[in-house]
Amino acid sequence: MAYERLTKKLTLEVLWLYIVKMLLERPMYGYEVAKEFEARFGFSPARITIYTVLYRMEREGLLESEYKGGLPGSLWRKYYRVTKKGEELFKRAEEFLKETLRRLFGEG
Repeated sequence: MAYERLTKKLTLEVLWLYIVKMLLERPMYGYEVAKEFEARFGFSPARITIYTVLYRMEREGLLESEYKGGLPGSLWRKYYRVTKKGEELFKRAEEFLKETLRRLFGEG
């Protein structure tokens, strides 16, 4: 029970960290983010959950988006990229997690 709560807190409850990590590498559209989750991180959140997190992150100013496409026969897709605010928050979270793990497991 405790282990399951831990894994949920470090995966589903902080999806924004995983999403920012992927989007720092390159802009992606929502379906692309969802497809890469399992291969990259070993778990698959529901697609609607990913879209909800993307929407909230954009609303909070962590992401910005633009529609691309328009070639004959192609779909327009909403591509997301990380804003400066999102990148700064990710760096703060990274430092927090590193420090927390160092204190917990005594890495130096």
